[in-house]
Amino acid sequence: MSDSPKAVLFDMDGTLIDSEHLWLAAEIEVMTELGSDWTSADQEHCLGGPLERVAAYMVQLSGTDRSVEAVGELLLATIEGHMRLEPLQWRPGAIDFLKATIDAGIPRALVTASWAVLVEALADRMRAEIGSDPFTVIVAGDHITNGKPPPEPYLRAAELIGVPPAECLAIEDSPTGARSAVAAGCVVVAVPHIAPIPPDVTGIHIITDLAGTSPRELWKEARATI
Repeated sequence: MSDSPKAVLFDMDGTLIDSEHLWLAAEIEVMTELGSDWTSADQEHCLGGPLERVAAYMVQLSGTDRSVEAVGELLLATIEGHMRLEPLQWRPGAIDFLKATIDAGIPRALVTASWAVLVEALADRMRAEIGSDPFTVIVAGDHITNGKPPPEPYLRAAELIGVPPAECLAIEDSPTGARSAVAAGCVVVAVPHIAPIPPDVTGIHIITDLAGTSPRELWKEARATI
């Protein structure tokens, strides 16, 4: 195996971009409209998506007679509004790590449970701050059939880039995302944000943040730990 990854696969919300507060605000708005409450514990339970699972949980929790599809559409429109209006906030070290990956010529995938319309809401601003196109491929939540924690999102990203999953470095913040990347056979680094990584999620390397490291260094650390 190479001494550096052949590709780096990034989660978006909570890993690259600090958007979980936007999700919380949007989820509270939607649940208020449905006549129910939403707490940080509910957010943690749904962390990592996909959208359908969050919407189904909202329907169950609120007892609304609206369909899962209708609640999902409402949540999607609400969070898109927040993402287009709020300033872009990077997680610690994330933008420098992403730039280092670009400078090293390593292919990059964005593998997110967020739907493509939300990725588009952030893409232009990310591109402007990076100075180039940050991702080689994008796998959004509505691009696949079985979202995280099944392995399909990461398997699809590796396939599109043309690199075996075992030669891909996957970076996640949530237990749901970490499970997906592990199941796909990637070398997985977790940077916990809202929710801690539970002990049953094995085969991962856990770090505090991405500051002060490079793709090659993190690859070596993760392979030595896992």
